[in-house]
Amino acid sequence: MNDVLSAMMVSQGLLPSGSLLDSLIHISKEVDSMEKFPFVHIRNVSSMIRRVKLLSSLFEEIKESGTPLPPSSILCLTELFSVIRRVKVLIQDCKDGSSLWSLIQLEFISNQFYVLVKEMGRALDILPLSLLNVTSDIREQVELLHKQAKKAELFIDPRELHRREQLKVAMANNSLQKKKNKGFVDFAKVEEILSSIGLRTPSDYDGEISKLEAEAQNQAGTGGLIIVSNINNLISLVSYSKTMIFRDGESSRNEEDCKPLSSFLYNKVHDSSSSSQSMTPNVPDEFRCPITLDLMRDPVIVSSGHTYDRTSIGQWINSGHHTCPKSGQRLIHTALIPNYALKSLVQQWCYDNNVPVNEPSTEGNNHKKKNSKEEAIDHISANKAAADAVKMTAEFLVGKLATGSADIQRQAAYELRLLAKTGMVNRSVIAEVGAIPFLVTLLGSQDSRIQEHAVTTLFNLSIFDNNKILIMAAGAVDSIVEVLESGKTMEARENAAAAIYSLSMVDELKVHIGGRPRAIPALVRLLKEGTSIGKKDAASALFNLAVYNPNKVSAVKGGAVAVLVELLMDDKAGITDDALSVLASLLGCSEGLEEIRNSRALVPLLIDLLRFGSVKGKENSITLLLGLCKEEGEVVARRLLANPRSIPSLQSLASDGSLRARRKADALLRLLNRCCSQPHHSV
Repeated sequence: MNDVLSAMMVSQGLLPSGSLLDSLIHISKEVDSMEKFPFVHIRNVSSMIRRVKLLSSLFEEIKESGTPLPPSSILCLTELFSVIRRVKVLIQDCKDGSSLWSLIQLEFISNQFYVLVKEMGRALDILPLSLLNVTSDIREQVELLHKQAKKAELFIDPRELHRREQLKVAMANNSLQKKKNKGFVDFAKVEEILSSIGLRTPSDYDGEISKLEAEAQNQAGTGGLIIVSNINNLISLVSYSKTMIFRDGESSRNEEDCKPLSSFLYNKVHDSSSSSQSMTPNVPDEFRCPITLDLMRDPVIVSSGHTYDRTSIGQWINSGHHTCPKSGQRLIHTALIPNYALKSLVQQWCYDNNVPVNEPSTEGNNHKKKNSKEEAIDHISANKAAADAVKMTAEFLVGKLATGSADIQRQAAYELRLLAKTGMVNRSVIAEVGAIPFLVTLLGSQDSRIQEHAVTTLFNLSIFDNNKILIMAAGAVDSIVEVLESGKTMEARENAAAAIYSLSMVDELKVHIGGRPRAIPALVRLLKEGTSIGKKDAASALFNLAVYNPNKVSAVKGGAVAVLVELLMDDKAGITDDALSVLASLLGCSEGLEEIRNSRALVPLLIDLLRFGSVKGKENSITLLLGLCKEEGEVVARRLLANPRSIPSLQSLASDGSLRARRKADALLRLLNRCCSQPHHSV
């Protein structure tokens, strides 16, 4: 409250400007000291704290200069005080409030951050930078911050958006189950959602329930019945989930010993009163065959992705049906792939509930008494059967790629994409049946979905090392570069970058890919235009390729340095560490050194990253600074010495940093010390 009064009094000319600066520095440091971020809105929170840190440097430098503030700056600084104070309150609310309710209000809270960024930009519109006694480095940083604040757009994290939609589904199923005893709450999925926002122990669940109850009281007078009802639904879901995810009657155990739902999901009981009255336990719905509603003793997956009991679906197909009984989707093939994960859960449930495990076999009970050798043989047999099923499916799909219509090719490419997504055996088998040449051909398809599925399948296949050379031998590199450069969808372009990253793990392919004149410029272009994931894949691919020295030169000539420096200040990109790694690599060629040296915005950014970056970010930042000082000498050294934050940051790293950071910090401090003792000579 005192800070608020101070700002108001300054704006009315009743207080010297020093009190306003003190208030700005104080509240900026309070925001800066918020170490533990909330589990929701992480990107918005971290970006906002970074902006406040940059402004804090401005306030401190104005204070240290000791010169009177021009009257025209008072209004701007007062407005900035108001914005930063609201930033502090918003972040504190995100930290202290219910994480689930923050997730439900995703758009509303994200918009609050957006509004504050825009207000910060409007306040900086009237900041008379030219009249303030600040260094050129601070002036450049504030100008860049102003520019980015003006261009900022509403950011809603797509991962949190997806998580929120999953939570809404769970809430709907929970509500339906309570009202009509229908619906099925997927507690494995609920556990995953809750864990992602920091709820991992019973005490975490209790704390979240308390926060939701407090929120319900706050909303009771103003939020309306629907909002309060939604909060109560969340309380019910968390309470119910806690009961199901952690074993009952074991509250005296340590929280580390609590077992999650996934370890005994098969033992879920829908109605304890009815089960106690029956000698045969109720079969969980997820273990029932959709056709017969009986227990699935041999579950298999059909091409639509749904699971059935082998006997039931076999009879369905043999009777002349060619569609999925559950979805009505046409089956593109009739291969039945064993669902080993579900089968294991069914067997465990049978053992725990004394239900006979009668495998559909003519051998009766001959399988009940197996010794360890027989079990090992059975395991090998099962693996071989699975590999044979994958091979049969892959051969069928490759045939459709070769001879099918566009619709059939699209579906077949999608099926192969899914098949190649998991398991090295799958990736090996798909390559063995000759899929790669057909997929390469489809990269030039005019159908955007076919192209996207084809390039993604090639990326998945390239994860298996033996396939990398096969993909190159099939002439895929040029076609992948074509998709990277001008793919029909952004996802296709980004997955092409991921494929290049995977292929460039092989030294021979670093040379081969780098020799394509359009490959590296296309990666640089994706750095500008892609989503966060696409930018990260492009940066990773550039880092791999830059191990080969001629590729460094190509990256520099392609404009990589300017784009990477811009990304260091891009709040939405989220690839600071990757961008620093590539810049540190490009420093190894004379062209890269020249470009990096000419970037006046880089050194102040690196100094800030020495303080606020990750461990990897600090290491790469000091690598860049040390390289610039060694090669450029006095110019960069004096820019470092002129920045009041550089020496404390280096001293902190030299004492508390990682081994690599400590070594380089010591070296840089020695260079700077030599520069101080010989001011008229090059380092």
